[in-house]
Amino acid sequence: MQLTQTITAQNDERAVSPVIGVILMVATTVILAAVIGTFVLGLGDQVQQTSPNAQWTWDQPTDTKLELTHQGGDTVAVDRVIVTGGDNIDSTNDCDVNNDWSDSNAEITAGDTCANIPTGDAGGTYRFVWTADGGGSSSTLSTYDA
Repeated sequence: MQLTQTITAQNDERAVSPVIGVILMVATTVILAAVIGTFVLGLGDQVQQTSPNAQWTWDQPTDTKLELTHQGGDTVAVDRVIVTGGDNIDSTNDCDVNNDWSDSNAEITAGDTCANIPTGDAGGTYRFVWTADGGGSSSTLSTYDA
């Protein structure tokens, strides 16, 4: 009888190791499920750049020109925005913000004005469009009906 008792563990010491093992296996399973679920469902792709929050005003000093002024809010990188609409407008290259909106390193801040936006003869709706880095998304910051 003595030999049997020395080979087998006491009843109060037997459950410690299996319980810890089960807890570790469950924790590992939960962590793996979370990581795999993130990749499979593409939750990491939902993090996107948000468009700048700024106020803009349009003015039409002449029949053939528009001006767009940054009234306040976030600064905007020049290489992230374009003016679209009208006849042939597809960029901000004709703008003068502090004499140079065409400088791709420039930042548009409060008080800066894009002058000399040609309206042509057609008029129409003009849009000031911001595009995220990498072109993943875009947003219309302001519109104007000429």
